[in-house]
Amino acid sequence: MTCSRRRYKIAVAMSGGVDSSLTAALMVERGFEVIGLTMQLSGDDDELFSNDRRCCSTNEAADARRVADALNIKHYVIDLRDEFKAHVVDYFIDEYLHGRTPNPCVECNKFIKFGALFDYAMELGADYFSTGHYARVVERDGKYFLAKGVDHRKDQSYVLYNLRAEQLPRIILPLGEQSKDETRRRAEQLSLPVAHKPDSQEICFVPDDDYKKFLRSNVQSAPALEPGNIVDADGKSIGHHNGAAFYTVGQRKGLGIAAPEPLYVVGTDVEARLVIVGHSSELFSTKLTVDNVHWIYPIELPRRAEAKIRYGPRVAACTVNRIDDRIEVEFDEPQRAITRGQSIVFYDGEIVLGGGVITSR
Repeated sequence: MTCSRRRYKIAVAMSGGVDSSLTAALMVERGFEVIGLTMQLSGDDDELFSNDRRCCSTNEAADARRVADALNIKHYVIDLRDEFKAHVVDYFIDEYLHGRTPNPCVECNKFIKFGALFDYAMELGADYFSTGHYARVVERDGKYFLAKGVDHRKDQSYVLYNLRAEQLPRIILPLGEQSKDETRRRAEQLSLPVAHKPDSQEICFVPDDDYKKFLRSNVQSAPALEPGNIVDADGKSIGHHNGAAFYTVGQRKGLGIAAPEPLYVVGTDVEARLVIVGHSSELFSTKLTVDNVHWIYPIELPRRAEAKIRYGPRVAACTVNRIDDRIEVEFDEPQRAITRGQSIVFYDGEIVLGGGVITSR
């Protein structure tokens, strides 16, 4: 997208990493009036973001400021601590305590980046909003759609399925048209201060990526964190665990069980303090149910689609249908380790139709 006539204003979410920094630089190149927005998600003495190389930590905000200064653009730090705690941190804890595996990036994009931060950008008078996500917004016959990034190995459309149709005309995602290697090369060419900065791969608010320690330090008591039995499909006790919340479907390591064949976690019952194990074949299922469904545009059901049940490039063909008051998905081929609490995202080729949260398999 290029500018013509008046100079359009664009707000860029700047985390201090190479992706969002290059995004800001590209918007300057395109002739926009660029303002950088960095989220403050914790206090200086907060244990959250104690690793200073994480997204939105104090040091990361300083890097965002350095890039903004190098680009000669305005830069603001927006205090979103309350919103982040309510919609991301508290959600993360609550999901584990109820035996589900959360996806905090999905919630952060929904409520924080493309929620509170997007709204703040519009209040500043921005015409557009941009982030460093590897996804695309495409226009077809006057309608705007969310689409996969061209580099399917890096595609981040999965975590953006909650975007609303009315937001899409005001969102620009330039990195969706390129690979991560191209981003690095371009950042080097532009001599951005963060061109060689490593990517953050961990949950930004969990110190040392130790979610078990994080849960125990934030929850005084809950059945999900108490010791219990590891049982087989018949309910026979074959071992012990230190908290059902610390096990996820498909897990093999760390069970401490001697068995003639490999055993995997196939489910948990946090109220009964049980971890249920079985053989690999028991991990496969062709059906699941979904709630909290969001369609970017209205969809008529039943509907053929492709779906992702976790972050990554793999999609599977399925039929989406409405059964009474719930959405049910049936896959053409059995899927492994369908996990409660994770998101399922539906696609029509490159286009994101929407998604929801897996409730059962």
